[in-house]
Amino acid sequence: MMKRALSIAVLLCCSMWAAMTPSEVFAASNRQPPPAGSFRGAPPEFTRFSVAELRQGFIALAFGSDLRVGVRPRGVRRFDHPIVARIVQSGSVDRSAAMTRIVEEYARKVPNLHLSVAVSNAPEADIEIRLIDEKNFKSALRAAFGDAVTKEFVARTNPQCMTSVKSSSEGEILRSISFVIVDKGDRIFLDCAYHELLHAFGLSNHDQRNPWTTLNQRRMVGYLTVYDQALLTALYDPRIKPGMTAGQAKSVLPAIFGNLGFGQEKP
Repeated sequence: MMKRALSIAVLLCCSMWAAMTPSEVFAASNRQPPPAGSFRGAPPEFTRFSVAELRQGFIALAFGSDLRVGVRPRGVRRFDHPIVARIVQSGSVDRSAAMTRIVEEYARKVPNLHLSVAVSNAPEADIEIRLIDEKNFKSALRAAFGDAVTKEFVARTNPQCMTSVKSSSEGEILRSISFVIVDKGDRIFLDCAYHELLHAFGLSNHDQRNPWTTLNQRRMVGYLTVYDQALLTALYDPRIKPGMTAGQAKSVLPAIFGNLGFGQEKP
């Protein structure tokens, strides 16, 4: 079989924490308390949204990133095959069991990910989740990406956790690596873990104006919201293809959100 040459793009995405700002008034409804297992003080969530609110969030978060290295990827980025995640525990606090539960939650709530956790002797995984202490964060980045890329990324973003997404120029994700801090308490661990997995799957951008997504860096959420579940479910719907432009995605997203029951038209 003929092998095709790949042009590689590496997108770097991160978690940061800042004070929350007041929300605007939107059509979102059915406000619910945070789910069981959330950290103390986690925010409530809305569970019903207009199709426009979901579509706007998808376009903002599925396109762009904090830093790009290499060729510019074309359009949507996502895996195009079943995904295997490996958890690598090296921090002083062992959170591998908690991280496994989070990965399994994503697999259960977004079935089209076809996501599983690697067994110990499995070959190289599609997503590697490295659980590390905060003091080792920058040295781990340097070991993975080199001094120049690490210096530029830290200068631009001042990250607390981060994810590298390597994709082809056609938009297919080849591999993701996430760095998750484990020694700064449940609040930071949970927020970082849920946030970085969204990046690893292909929602690589942030939107500080969006009051519902974990990928708003002015919020600490620490669970998989219904809003982010809807966006990720849409990203892995068969109608969304790697490499799709924003215009192509906009044309199919209303039907996707309507079919899946996540979106509602404004009255």
